[in-house]
Amino acid sequence: MGGARVGLTVDQLRPVARAACGRRSLWSAERLAGGTKKGVYRLTLDDGSTVVAYVWHPAEDYWPARAVPESDDLFGHATGAGLFAAAHREFAAAGVPVPRLLLAPTAGLLPGEVAVVQDVRGGTLQDLRRHDPRRAEAVLARLGDAVRSMHARRRDRYGRPGLDGPVPGRPVERLVLDRALRDLAEAAARVERIAAVRQRLADALAERYAAVPPRSRYGLVHGELGPDHVLVDDRDRPVLVDIEGATFLDVEWEHAFLELRFGDDYPALAVDGLDGHRLRLYRLALHLSLVAGPLRLLDGDFPDRAGMLAIVEHNITRTLAQLA
Repeated sequence: MGGARVGLTVDQLRPVARAACGRRSLWSAERLAGGTKKGVYRLTLDDGSTVVAYVWHPAEDYWPARAVPESDDLFGHATGAGLFAAAHREFAAAGVPVPRLLLAPTAGLLPGEVAVVQDVRGGTLQDLRRHDPRRAEAVLARLGDAVRSMHARRRDRYGRPGLDGPVPGRPVERLVLDRALRDLAEAAARVERIAAVRQRLADALAERYAAVPPRSRYGLVHGELGPDHVLVDDRDRPVLVDIEGATFLDVEWEHAFLELRFGDDYPALAVDGLDGHRLRLYRLALHLSLVAGPLRLLDGDFPDRAGMLAIVEHNITRTLAQLA
């Protein structure tokens, strides 16, 4: 069984607060729950104000080490200060609200790298939907505007901001298919219900892939845009966090995820002109990734095991429903 990691101390984080906030002193530091790839700390200063520090270091990353991904892999381990900084620039350029950057990603203040951002204290959209659905409607409408602005920021090559290497080879849909087949193999090795229909799922992936037409323009997507990755500020505006996985990609990948995470509220985020063939392939691939991925995470010491197993079970059900 896993457990929460100890995290950094106030004394260790004092140089970070000083670099970000000048002469104000650090009074306390709280490691916030929920992150899997970086440490997230709320820093309280001597005037009662707060900021948030992101820390990238292997000791803050719950994911087991994996093989080095291929150069055109869109779905590798999205972590690190460089990806965060590049994504922050892209979202800001697209007019998409993200926390204000107070200390650009830097090394030397701590083991690993750190950035400091504005502390958005209105809670998550996930909590707001539960506790005040009417107020959440207005936030959702603004989030829909942000999604459309984000996806309208386009370029003619896929890939993550900050990782502009050689021109990619495989088309996006082939990358998705190859990853889905790996996830299928992994899920089948761990889940008997998936193993029992493995060939049918492989055939469904192949059939859906074959129907996808070519494409050469890609939109900016968040990558994991669930209501838990949207904070609400004091003016009821949505603010996107956990942005390191941002990439230029088929926007249908994001919309398959938005459908899954927002459910009945998804129409507030919908856009016209999506490719139905891509959506069919990406929905199945997404469900397989949300079976294999959380099970892989649980090979380590991630503390919220029940929450991850609930994600696995939900997506096993969704995967099997794709064969109906």
